[in-house]
Amino acid sequence: MGCGSCSTGGGCSPAGCKSNGSCLTNGCSKLDVHDWLSHMDMPTNYKPFSIVEVKFKGSRKEFYHNNDNIYLETGDLVAVETTTGGYDIGHVSITGELVRMQMTKRHVKEADVVKKIYRRATPADVDKWKLAKDMEWETMHKSRTLALELNLSMKISDVDYQGDKTKATFYYTAEGRVDFRELIKKMAESFLIRIEMRQIGMRQEASRLGGIGSCGRELCCSTWLTDFKTVSTSAARYQNLSLNTLKLAGQCGKLKCCLNYELDTYMDALKHIPDNVNVLKTEKGDARLQKTDIFKKIMWFSYPREESWVPMTIDKVKEIQQLNREGIIPADLGEVFEEETKPVKVLDYENVVGQDSLTRLDERRNNQNKNKNKNKNRNRNGAGEQQANKIDGAPQGPRPERSNRQQGNRPEGGNRQQHQQGPRPDGAQAGPKPEGGGTRPQGNNNNRRNNNRPRPNNPNNRNNDNPARPE
Repeated sequence: MGCGSCSTGGGCSPAGCKSNGSCLTNGCSKLDVHDWLSHMDMPTNYKPFSIVEVKFKGSRKEFYHNNDNIYLETGDLVAVETTTGGYDIGHVSITGELVRMQMTKRHVKEADVVKKIYRRATPADVDKWKLAKDMEWETMHKSRTLALELNLSMKISDVDYQGDKTKATFYYTAEGRVDFRELIKKMAESFLIRIEMRQIGMRQEASRLGGIGSCGRELCCSTWLTDFKTVSTSAARYQNLSLNTLKLAGQCGKLKCCLNYELDTYMDALKHIPDNVNVLKTEKGDARLQKTDIFKKIMWFSYPREESWVPMTIDKVKEIQQLNREGIIPADLGEVFEEETKPVKVLDYENVVGQDSLTRLDERRNNQNKNKNKNKNRNRNGAGEQQANKIDGAPQGPRPERSNRQQGNRPEGGNRQQHQQGPRPDGAQAGPKPEGGGTRPQGNNNNRRNNNRPRPNNPNNRNNDNPARPE
């Protein structure tokens, strides 16, 4: 049975379902049994088991006869017989051979099943069942108000309406016996239904209401736990737990049921631990027991006025205890037991899982920044060396070839000075070069393009390299 069957009403427990059919908790799946062999075909001469298990609100389940051989599946709504008359509506939880196994588990015989299934629930039955479930919350609060007016020391925790809306069962908790006869009269006059009062324990109340435990999971009693065994403080004492009632108590106010889960393991381990060994007598002094590790089977003792503890094995403790019984007092506790310490294996989760370090991007970014800084320094040093070479007049290496437009009509084998003093466009010959008009240094490349081209005779041209011109 899943949430889809609960979405038709508030019949689920402890938390019910949302309107869209999705569960808030695992309450709708409580105590469910999955049939792993449901897809297999039965033999031809197989006769289906006539008893069906039906689930109601909370963890209440009952067995009913399917005398009319109605085809039923898990989660179907059916109308069943009740002991007080009328009918009730419930969900089919198990059919087939699993019902026989459940009956064997609960020690229920086939002869004890007397109630039967009437029919599949009709739309009218479902509508009436929904109205009855919608009245439960308001009825519970009104009944609490009536109980307070009568000064009754009881707490009404839940109300369960019958499917035909003719009867309601009130679940309450109380420390002792409560005389609620006057309360039943007032509730019958107010609600106009048959009243049934049923007292439950604190654990059953927590099971019906549900909740989240201190472990962070849903309560065991509201999901899978069916039988509530008594839990005593000795269970916590055997497990060496602090006797703090605030930590050991659950939401029901009682000791947590999970204290019994590992109790058998601790009891088996305590069988090998010697009893009444609080003091071991030696010539050095009386050694008192300080600590016991029941799983490692090691006991720690300490001498008076000494802060150090002496670890001992159980066999050694039993040996000294037997000597004390015989009246023999040993010199001391013997050699100090050294516990074997195994090296802790460090798991490389990075290689196991296949993930990189979270700082891998930061390291890569730092490496890139370092490489950039190195390249910048190299470029700066290279530029400085080139500039120094230019200043010193060092050769700069082969220059790229220039086009004919940039080179001009330079004669082969002629130098720069001869070309500048060649014939001009107007046919005038350049005069003698004045003194001090030596050749231009090769390192200066400014205005090279303008100097290589022939220029007209312009007295206002300041860029002319030859100042001596014919008049």
